[in-house]
Amino acid sequence: MIILITYERKNFMSQSSLRHRQWRRSFISLWIGCFITALGYSMTMPFISLYIDTLGHFDNWQLNLYSGIAFSITYLSQAIVSPFWGKLADLRGRKLMCLRASGVMACTIFFVGVAQNVMTVIILRLLQGAFSGYINNATALMAGETPHQHSGQVMGNLMTANVTGTLLGPLFGGYLAGILGYRMPFFITGILMVVTFLLTAFAVKEHFTPIPAKKMKPIGQIFSQLDNRHLIFVMFLTTLLVQSSLMSISPIISLFVRQLMHGQGNVSLISGVVAAMPGFGTLLVASRVGHLMDRIGPQRVLFSGLVISALVFIPMYFVTTPLQLGILRFLLGLASAAMLPAVQTVLTVDVPQEAFGRIFSYNQSAQAVGGVAGPLLGSVVSSLDSYQAVFLVTAGLLIINLVMLLSARKKVD
Repeated sequence: MIILITYERKNFMSQSSLRHRQWRRSFISLWIGCFITALGYSMTMPFISLYIDTLGHFDNWQLNLYSGIAFSITYLSQAIVSPFWGKLADLRGRKLMCLRASGVMACTIFFVGVAQNVMTVIILRLLQGAFSGYINNATALMAGETPHQHSGQVMGNLMTANVTGTLLGPLFGGYLAGILGYRMPFFITGILMVVTFLLTAFAVKEHFTPIPAKKMKPIGQIFSQLDNRHLIFVMFLTTLLVQSSLMSISPIISLFVRQLMHGQGNVSLISGVVAAMPGFGTLLVASRVGHLMDRIGPQRVLFSGLVISALVFIPMYFVTTPLQLGILRFLLGLASAAMLPAVQTVLTVDVPQEAFGRIFSYNQSAQAVGGVAGPLLGSVVSSLDSYQAVFLVTAGLLIINLVMLLSARKKVD
């Protein structure tokens, strides 16, 4: 009997150790995949409006509008189809969704580099959005594989991968665009996404038990069984508003930097540096924020991040040089580390595992809607008023978000 108990204990410990090694290896692999995905995506973002400017003869209004559409169309299609992919993820697994996203992204971004007109760019980015979701599904996969006591740390570190890629992408892309032209970064991105596909296929292990379609609970039933569903809905809206705030200046940042530089110097490179500055700030504190969420709770961290972000956006209205803009965006990055990872941690802790795919897909849809609203808002406001006016509108969005979060916390309490 003693021998049997000892054997079973050793077997349990062996399985536990194996599971620990597997989720750690999957985490490292997905971290690299998220890094490459963010790197490849952000590599082309700072100068896409300048690239569009080479595809035709546009006045200022047309260039701002097409830049906003090119940014937003990806998020619009993502918002529409994400719930479908979320349901499929709960049926077939999140790893398959990561493979789908990385494979399609490899093709669409590569072919943007050979586009001859702005409509081709818009159509390809629409397809990219419709099949996107690598980082979101990687997050959902790790939410299911990671012990709850490490959730905040893992979510924070995945954010670090995203931010590190977003940080280096504009610098690398801006440098390549400055010396090799605007098309080369798209080709390199396509190749990098093939690497991501292969890494995910062969290095990630998912312990997934398929749920028969007949036994899958309707999403309405899932929501009705949540004790704090009001808070979950507020998290969706928070994701939407935070993403809108972070993306509002994205389609016009290179145009704004060009205005601040009076058309002199390497606009592509400086735009890349300014676009990357939030990444420096987030990278500096993301891991510490993850530990902080595990200690004091994600809601408090989220509240602090929203307050700081709102306060940082207001002085951006008064900038007169790229250096001033870059410093303020660095401070914004410090606050950004406390927002979307905190939302994801709340969802990870408060949502049943069998619904992770669908709940995270709804959150992704909210993020995608923010990705549509933010760039369009920035394009319209900058065309009607000025580039600086975008920052005041963005600060207003974050203040609205703060009021919503305070209301949700009172109802939960």
